[in-house]
Amino acid sequence: MTERLRKKGITALKIIISAVLIYFIFTKIELKDVLQTLKKSHPLYLFLALLSFVLSKVLAAFRTNLYFHQIGAKISQLSNLKLYLLGMFYNLFLPGGIGGDAYKGYVIQKEYQPGTKKVVSSLLLDRLSGMLLLFVYACVLALLAKNVFFQSFYWLVTAAIPLSVIAFWFVNKIFFITTLPVFWKSLGFSALVQLAQLISVLCILKSLSVSMDTIEYLFVFLVSSIVSVIPLTIGGIGSREVTFLYGAEWLGLNASTSIGISFTFFLITALTSLFGVIYHFKKPRLDSVD
Repeated sequence: MTERLRKKGITALKIIISAVLIYFIFTKIELKDVLQTLKKSHPLYLFLALLSFVLSKVLAAFRTNLYFHQIGAKISQLSNLKLYLLGMFYNLFLPGGIGGDAYKGYVIQKEYQPGTKKVVSSLLLDRLSGMLLLFVYACVLALLAKNVFFQSFYWLVTAAIPLSVIAFWFVNKIFFITTLPVFWKSLGFSALVQLAQLISVLCILKSLSVSMDTIEYLFVFLVSSIVSVIPLTIGGIGSREVTFLYGAEWLGLNASTSIGISFTFFLITALTSLFGVIYHFKKPRLDSVD
């Protein structure tokens, strides 16, 4: 009973934080300006953005399965895709219940019994691998940007790229030796995942007829993706938008356009995640491969 109350309390707190952040955003900009921006969106580019996002999630599921196979959970790619989609649904639409990662870990441990520590480690590394590439791509975009904000950090950003990869490799070698053999493969998948999401945001920019400051908008998106991983809000709602708001201020971008990009990306995420409801009512069967 106490555990259930604790979970409900955490969920209520996340909802409150999300609501406060959204309210704060619209004290800084006019809602009608954001809606006006969204009204101009081109449906073809939005569809391409959706396809790119779906591709990024398929690639992310493949990356997760690399780790599962390495710890002895030989789940098929199709079964893993279904499980991944169900996890997305749980993360966004059932925040008060079991989280998506926790559910995936529970199912994998129950079916294949590789050991709870190995399952948790694989899911943690899956997330960290994705965050590393978010950071690396953000650094690359910072180097490519002509914005004066980045000029004084040029050498620091340049050094941060190889140092972050080396540091992550040592973390894997010291603490996660079981999954070390798939280190470079997982980074390759992470690079493709984040590239597909960047293409998705590029399509959103095209749909909104944004042709200037493209690199800066992409940079803010990557930073907002890192911030949204912090479990303070429901599905990153609010935290991503606040990051876009302040990113626009610091880099001299249009605030309404920035919030419009963030909302559009969230709607694409929500639409994709909603399909996971199919496997909520009919749990996916886990097929194995040799």
